[in-house]
Amino acid sequence: MTIFSYILLFCVCLLALSVLLALYRFIVGPSIADRLSALDLISAYLIGLLVLYVMFTDKLIFFDVALVFSLIAFLGAISFAYYLVNQRK
Repeated sequence: MTIFSYILLFCVCLLALSVLLALYRFIVGPSIADRLSALDLISAYLIGLLVLYVMFTDKLIFFDVALVFSLIAFLGAISFAYYLVNQRK
């Protein structure tokens, strides 16, 4: 293994730890806004893991998967934010 592979493996471990911490905030979060931000963080971390997977395996099709996943996550975050703004009316 090269030094680049070790760095990628370290990044995967850090992202996995970040996903676990965001998942804890998603479960324990006292408000819906906290859970929404944790869900958005989890989706961003998973996109990062997909990109790191592409760097490990050189399967470029997963860049397209990451792009589609990021678009879906963005639309989901916008729709939840719209719901939170209009919930009190």
